[in-house]
Amino acid sequence: MSGLHPVHQHLPRRPSWLCRVCAATWPCGLARMLLRVEYGADRVALSVYLASQLFDATADLLKLNPEPAPDPRELFDRFLAWTAQPRL
Repeated sequence: MSGLHPVHQHLPRRPSWLCRVCAATWPCGLARMLLRVEYGADRVALSVYLASQLFDATADLLKLNPEPAPDPRELFDRFLAWTAQPRL
């Protein structure tokens, strides 16, 4: 991982799911931008990838903080809502 340019190191630190670089909730703003660039126009593949990350994050965050449990709506917004195809 250290061989990557710092801008490409905006990856999640598990089990907290905070960005390894900026400590914002992951995916942070820069991670979202990089993911959009990486997946290009394939929003479906991006959504599938992030749905799997959401699944893992939910399990990790529940183990860290079972009470109060992570808010499902907040997690959906954080991981998936921003990937929606803009309407024309």
